[in-house]
Amino acid sequence: ASASAQMAMVEPCTRYTPHNPKCPAPPAGKTFDLGQKNPLGKSEPLCKHTTPYATPVATWAAGQSITTRFEAGETARGGGHIQFSLSYDGGKTFVVIHEVLGHAFLNGPTTSNEATILSYTFDLPRDIPASDKAIFAWTWVNAVGSRDFYMNCADVAIRGYSKSLTGKQMTVVNHDGYPTIPEFNGNYDTGLEHYRDAPTVFVAGDGSVLGRVKLPPTPQAPAVSVPPVVKPTPVEKPTPTKVVYWS
Repeated sequence: ASASAQMAMVEPCTRYTPHNPKCPAPPAGKTFDLGQKNPLGKSEPLCKHTTPYATPVATWAAGQSITTRFEAGETARGGGHIQFSLSYDGGKTFVVIHEVLGHAFLNGPTTSNEATILSYTFDLPRDIPASDKAIFAWTWVNAVGSRDFYMNCADVAIRGYSKSLTGKQMTVVNHDGYPTIPEFNGNYDTGLEHYRDAPTVFVAGDGSVLGRVKLPPTPQAPAVSVPPVVKPTPVEKPTPTKVVYWS
């Protein structure tokens, strides 16, 4: 499958996007990213572009309902896994705030490869810290074709009162130094262990990482051994003794 002209987030405005006329021009010395629908290059840094916009493209409040939108008419590559995450340390650590695993951009298994779901609406956590330099990221692992990792990032401001955010660390795969998730081949549980068993991270609004905990894999219920039912051995009744009386 071709890795070109796939999916791109157009709202909120991602860094250097040419796909939304309402978005700002790139920072000085930078150009529009004409390959924004392409997967992240194997050696490219997370977010691809590390120089943020001078001002946030959106301002959100803790607990607010937000909507992300994607460009229409693109191929969904069989769906796959997507996450939406926030970073407070310039893109080094991302905490997941929403995810769709399995049938991203589709309504379930289908033979069509055209994306039918082009927006996702969800609530921000109520316990998120304030920041004028937060990064909102969308990531995608496609189900069909070459093993790629897609990522777009948007510079946002957050209004909140919590001192820290706790959540699952964003999953990175199919990228240099990270695990590879194979093609799904119809099994939409493929690679879910990388999402299910991701470490929990604790980040502060100033960007410091307060902690990271790797939880053990979700245990499976042990098999229960049921002892066989032993039927009691029937006890034969003794034959009564016949008593003969002589006269």
